[in-house]
Amino acid sequence: MSYPPQEPDQPPSPYEPPSGEPGQSSPPPGYEQYGQPGQYGQPPSYGQPGPYGQPGPYYGQPPPGRGTNILAVLSLVFAFVFPPAGIVFGHVAKQQLRRTGEEGDQLATWGLILGYVFTAIGLLACCGWIALAIWGSSDGGSSYN
Repeated sequence: MSYPPQEPDQPPSPYEPPSGEPGQSSPPPGYEQYGQPGQYGQPPSYGQPGPYGQPGPYYGQPPPGRGTNILAVLSLVFAFVFPPAGIVFGHVAKQQLRRTGEEGDQLATWGLILGYVFTAIGLLACCGWIALAIWGSSDGGSSYN
């Protein structure tokens, strides 16, 4: 590609690659010619893939997750909506958090705590309602004749 000659008092064109010597272009810092490693070295080698249907070699632990575990969030939400589901989501989220390293441990813990508390309150309310219904339907030995 040839460029029109530049006059010495004009700045270089922003569309023209920088050059060390007139007529030769050099790559910007950090870039090398094709096929030569840059400043970061060669890409990692992952070995040969396994036979068909078999996974390839595994190198170490997976990188830790950066996001919040969705089940931990659901645990906290369902602790208010349907507490038994909040308990289940909380326990499953705790297991996933130990395995994946995602964030959300406190959300899952609060989902478990609130799920158990609200489930206990709901059970006590149901038992009290049943006891009140039984007590109200019994005659109690008095008559209103």
